[in-house]
Amino acid sequence: MRYTLRQLEVFVAVGRYESASRAAEALGLSQSATSTALAELEKQFDVRLFDRFGKRLQLNELGRMLLPKAIELLDRASEVEAALGGAAGVGALRIGATLTIGNYLATLLIGEFLRRHPGSQVKMEVHNTAMIVRQVAHFELDFGLIEGDCQHPDLEVESWVADDLVIFCSPEHPMAQTGRATLEELTQVPWIVRETGSGTRQTFDAAMRHVLSKLNIRLELEHTEAIKRAVESGLGIGCISRLALKDAFRRGSLVPITVDGLDLSRQFHFVVHKQKFRTPGMIEFLSLCREVAANVSVSDEIVLLRPDGGPLTYR
Repeated sequence: MRYTLRQLEVFVAVGRYESASRAAEALGLSQSATSTALAELEKQFDVRLFDRFGKRLQLNELGRMLLPKAIELLDRASEVEAALGGAAGVGALRIGATLTIGNYLATLLIGEFLRRHPGSQVKMEVHNTAMIVRQVAHFELDFGLIEGDCQHPDLEVESWVADDLVIFCSPEHPMAQTGRATLEELTQVPWIVRETGSGTRQTFDAAMRHVLSKLNIRLELEHTEAIKRAVESGLGIGCISRLALKDAFRRGSLVPITVDGLDLSRQFHFVVHKQKFRTPGMIEFLSLCREVAANVSVSDEIVLLRPDGGPLTYR
């Protein structure tokens, strides 16, 4: 062959990060070695794979066409290497999860996956929906588990399990006495909500669209645990997934608020690039996700079992 796997690794890394320096850091190479490997690959075939914009390298049409093929070849090469080395498991996975899924489901799923495939390796990144979609679209992740909508033309979207947001307050809040409120009453209190770009904020804004301009949004936070702490301390009321509030409601440290006629339901989804080669690890992990959600109607009903048969829980 007129190219090496190392050259393909460099090409894929530069394609993902659009930067030779970031690719070098990811591969553990010097920047000069990375740039040399890419230049040699292009020179050997007398082609250009990137358009240069200063220090930024953006895939051209040929580069975009080759990227998924190069990733597939490297994935298959890793399988061959693992088999020759007698390694168990189903290879390495790069998973992206949005914050609610990442904090309250994905870690338990990864634990069960590694129990079933102990020789495997998993790297998980937790960001909001917009970031996970971008990373999957750029082949930086094998697939994503997201809680928001995705309309990206390059990605396949599959529904996973339903999820419900719930409005909540501290036990000392006036609304806690009845556990009910009207839309008009919701405009009279301060709010602590997720940031724009998150799936939770997307669902919240859609549900509250008729009074959204009247809401007093005091704080926007990136983490559900921070929102829970802020609401517990009396800074306002919040709205996040019931999945993240299950333990707090059981303890009584937070109280749900019902609003008649307000639809706060949504879907969790899988997102995979249409051109992504499905590795055995991807197939097994997504199969596990479908398995645990097969007999539940909503996300907070999912229970994973420990090897001794007891339920896995989160804190």
